[in-house]
Amino acid sequence: MNDMIKVLICDDSALIRAKLKTLVELNGNSLILFAENGEQGVQQYKEHRPDVVFMDIVMPVKTGIEALKEIREFDPSAKVVMASSAGTQANLLEALKYGAYDFVQKPVAAEMIAGVLSKVLKERELV
Repeated sequence: MNDMIKVLICDDSALIRAKLKTLVELNGNSLILFAENGEQGVQQYKEHRPDVVFMDIVMPVKTGIEALKEIREFDPSAKVVMASSAGTQANLLEALKYGAYDFVQKPVAAEMIAGVLSKVLKERELV
């Protein structure tokens, strides 16, 4: 069984990208890709087809919601996890409406990331 997981981290904050990278790496063998906005996120997804995407909602160029819609149109089985701070609950509900796989609350806790990655790996084993 291949436990390598391919993860795309899409966030306009370099600090958040670095934090998420560290948390993903704590969970084992991974290939991590990065995007600084929704447009780059969509491009990276189409090129690399990651197992899971951690997507910020509020970003320049293209929002996380817009990127989520495009990714899900391209790949209806895409697993896009929205990341949000407490002030954007309405955006989270909109993201779930458009097919977000899950969401994590910022600041992101290690347990949240571990739970999402474990869920993705278990589902991949069932396919």
